[in-house]
Amino acid sequence: MAQLQTMFDNFLNEKNFFTDLLEKVEKKTGVKKSYLFIALVALVGIYLIIGYGAALLCNFIGFLYPAYHSPNKDDDTQWLIYWVVYGFFCVVEFFSDIFLDWFPLYYFSKCVFLVWCMAPVQWNGSQKLYNGFIRPIFLRHEKAFDNMVDQFGNRAREFKDTFSKEAKKAAANYVTKSDKDS
Repeated sequence: MAQLQTMFDNFLNEKNFFTDLLEKVEKKTGVKKSYLFIALVALVGIYLIIGYGAALLCNFIGFLYPAYHSPNKDDDTQWLIYWVVYGFFCVVEFFSDIFLDWFPLYYFSKCVFLVWCMAPVQWNGSQKLYNGFIRPIFLRHEKAFDNMVDQFGNRAREFKDTFSKEAKKAAANYVTKSDKDS
């Protein structure tokens, strides 16, 4: 628990737009920025449960913090793993969205899940899910995935070639027809 308190304090003492804003509000109101942050998190949590547009807010939270920290070269692997897990989750969610919307605390739970996946802790969710679930699946089926990608590439090339030939024919026919009409 002491580790979480230290991380919380370090987070609130970082120099960025959000903590600068908290400091300004703290100076004007006299309320500690830690209390302001907790109140903000509580308001966001309540909004995710009962608010209109909770899906947008949840996806915004799942995108904003990682996007802000991704350009940092020190932790490229951590954020690359997060984006793989986030993408995998989005694909799974796409196919199960019709059922998931019926759960009352879905967007709140999803937001907690995404925060767990991006948390800078040893028990980070994206690390656990990637190493324990996603990576083993891809390694087990790597050959099949490679074949699918190759087939898709070949079909895309065939489509491009066919489309180019047909477009050239159509353009030539149009030019020939235009010349005859003139």
